[in-house]
Amino acid sequence: MTDDSRPSWRISQAEAVQMDILPGWYATRARRRRLAVIGAVSVALLWVNVVPAWTAERGDTPWPFFALLGFSTVLALPVISLLNVATRGVTALAEKQLDERQVAERLRATALAHRMVHGVLASLAAALLTAGVLVPDEIDVPASAALMALIALFMTNMMAPLLISAWRLPDPPPDDEDEDEDSRATPGAAQRIGGKTAT
Repeated sequence: MTDDSRPSWRISQAEAVQMDILPGWYATRARRRRLAVIGAVSVALLWVNVVPAWTAERGDTPWPFFALLGFSTVLALPVISLLNVATRGVTALAEKQLDERQVAERLRATALAHRMVHGVLASLAAALLTAGVLVPDEIDVPASAALMALIALFMTNMMAPLLISAWRLPDPPPDDEDEDEDSRATPGAAQRIGGKTAT
């Protein structure tokens, strides 16, 4: 990719996340959190997929491996697209394309995601150490299982900031019409109070 094509790609990416695609799926905080949970499930399925990859006989890949991999992909792709639009590209765009509030939110989400990934790595290290102590023989790790674990770790690291940002994103403030109704009701109450005090 040449230097001339990079700005146009960034502009098109910024325009894409500003388009409201299926807004009913992420219009409220509850719906955004539902999408974030679906995204987390898609990542968890990748980790579960390590089991059939490990237990399969050498040279034989079982059908649950492909089923889980395909189902996880089907779940993850629309969730990533919709949450990038819902968060206006907080974790996807270049930092110079974000305002100060978005940059601050990106830093918070990234920091929390790093802690989460560190926890996953610590759990994996503890599991391997425990297996090494309990099983004195050498553990033969199939290449497919190692590859699946790397894919799961990559997707965890990639999706965690987006899922955290979507989970934390609050609902927008109420519309001006609601504020106008409240302001119309308040002066009436003030007039009645004023009338009472005047008598």
